[in-house]
Amino acid sequence: MSSTRLLILGTLLDEPRNGYQVRRILEMWGANHWANVAFGSIYHGLGKMADEGLLDVVEQGKGGKTVYAVTDVGRQEFYRLLLTAWTQLQPIVDPFQVAMTFMNRLGKGDLLAALRTRIDQLKLSIGMCERAIGAKQSYGAPRHIDENLKLNMKMLRAQLEWCEEAVKRVEDDELP
Repeated sequence: MSSTRLLILGTLLDEPRNGYQVRRILEMWGANHWANVAFGSIYHGLGKMADEGLLDVVEQGKGGKTVYAVTDVGRQEFYRLLLTAWTQLQPIVDPFQVAMTFMNRLGKGDLLAALRTRIDQLKLSIGMCERAIGAKQSYGAPRHIDENLKLNMKMLRAQLEWCEEAVKRVEDDELP
């Protein structure tokens, strides 16, 4: 399932928009942090979904700003993707877990330094999320967008807890 496809269709449900407007909404929601959206793929996705009959071109604007609207078929696809996303577990691909697989390839000093650096980065990310909660509404984001931040913070905190415990275990020669 393509998260980008679901996000694009969802932003177009209530009113027609051009690619720039879709991108701005997704940026305001912070989708680049929790949905792995490559903003350059939005324009390609819009054209592809129009070719597939999921979107209609309702206005060929000046300066190449094409305005798209969701078709009935596109609405059906949105709801299918939405229900799939809610009900189907997918693995979360995290390069950190790949790195953990090879922690035995690092010397103790390098591993501890890497873990401590990651701890610092996790603390910064958690702080950024905490500051962002509630702020997006002033720019027009629905309040439930904050739930993505809250879920992200819980995942970051879980990883932070693991890293802090791992530091102790590496120091005590229990890992790797």
